[in-house]
Amino acid sequence: MIKHIVLFQLKSFDSEKLKSAKIEEIKEGLLALDDKIDALLSIEVGVNCNPNEQFDIALTTTFNNMEDLETYAKHPDHLAVGKIIREVLEARSCVDFEY
Repeated sequence: MIKHIVLFQLKSFDSEKLKSAKIEEIKEGLLALDDKIDALLSIEVGVNCNPNEQFDIALTTTFNNMEDLETYAKHPDHLAVGKIIREVLEARSCVDFEY
């Protein structure tokens, strides 16, 4: 099994309301992938509640193997959500591990 964990830091927004709306759009888009990508076994999206930390969103997904993770990464619906994220992305960090 593969655990894929990604942290996203978003760029600055003009207001917290705008930032919260974008975070919700990203969260909903990511969670919707669960019904669209067969290789995706589970998905969790968390919004950071600690203002002292730099990352805004945590994504945790699981796959049977690295090939399924690759299928997910190339899936058109995943790429569409990725485009939304990239428009407001400041930094990204990722780790994939077997368990």
